[in-house]
Amino acid sequence: MKRFHISIFLIAVAIITLSSCSSTSVNPLQDGNWVYIGDFGGTARTSAMSFVIGNYAYAGTGIDERNNRYNDLWRFDPSGLFWEQMATCSNAVARNGAVGFETGGMGYMGTGTDGYNYYADFWQYNPNSNSWAQVASMGDSAIGLEARFHAVAFGIDAYGFGYVGTGNDGLNQLNDFWQYNPVSNSWSQIPTYPGAKREQAVTFVYQNKGYLVTGLGTGGTTLNDFFYYDPSKPDTSAWTELRHISNYSPLSYDDSYTTIVRYGAVGFVMLNTTSDGGGDRAFVTTGSVGNITWAYDFATDLWNQKTSFERAARLSAVAFTVENRGFVGLGSAGGTTTTCYANIDEWYPDEPYNAQD
Repeated sequence: MKRFHISIFLIAVAIITLSSCSSTSVNPLQDGNWVYIGDFGGTARTSAMSFVIGNYAYAGTGIDERNNRYNDLWRFDPSGLFWEQMATCSNAVARNGAVGFETGGMGYMGTGTDGYNYYADFWQYNPNSNSWAQVASMGDSAIGLEARFHAVAFGIDAYGFGYVGTGNDGLNQLNDFWQYNPVSNSWSQIPTYPGAKREQAVTFVYQNKGYLVTGLGTGGTTLNDFFYYDPSKPDTSAWTELRHISNYSPLSYDDSYTTIVRYGAVGFVMLNTTSDGGGDRAFVTTGSVGNITWAYDFATDLWNQKTSFERAARLSAVAFTVENRGFVGLGSAGGTTTTCYANIDEWYPDEPYNAQD
């Protein structure tokens, strides 16, 4: 964050200038504000997993720049902006590229790699007892275990299920999807993601639907398709396609969509924003294109560019929303053994750039 000392004359000029501009003329590179709020409680790392239970966010696992992997867990309290170490998942192999999700007030961690092997095991975290217990591994008796890393996951509390899909099994990218039922402690395969096979994609949940966008496809291609999954619909129509995230159509609405496509990014949702016409938004930032941030409007199925994430460019960060506050942090400068980061920033979508300096 930078400080600017501006004369009264320049402030007056700025007010006149801004009052003569429409909201659409705001520089997208200065539309929204990132604020550093402190460092992660554990070792700086990349390719970690996270989930949110109630008013707390949790993050753990991952790999640091010395190639050490972790099976720890840390809890973030947004009211005090501090981290507290929780119970380590000591019976699970330390790993990176795992996924996390919450459903029914419990956190779940699974899949990932130790650098040599790929895993399908899953573990349940109970915040009331601060303890871990192993649950059913992903897969079923007909197909077997579905080991992978760099998958995506989300939980939908309205249905009480968790969902995991895509990723890489060590040989190929995937587009299958699985549903976890905590009551029966079992997995069942649901309709395959209809887009391209991928890893390192982004998911987020809005109004009991799971959205999936971005990712790295076969042959190193970055992908521009976008779908959401609705568990209330029949299997034949459970996935719905949305507009592509590149300049794909002959219409003008996507002419500026030049930097949404990426992999290794993060996404999160914030409700009742007031800028850009107001409403509920998802935000996608960091990843292979650098720190460029885009906002997705659920009401219009359109994107607009916002202020870029202000710290070092990074891959495989974590993001979460707690009490309708969005946070991004961790990640690495490139591969798993390059510089790793511990900083955590909070996103203020409706503030001007550097508003809190």
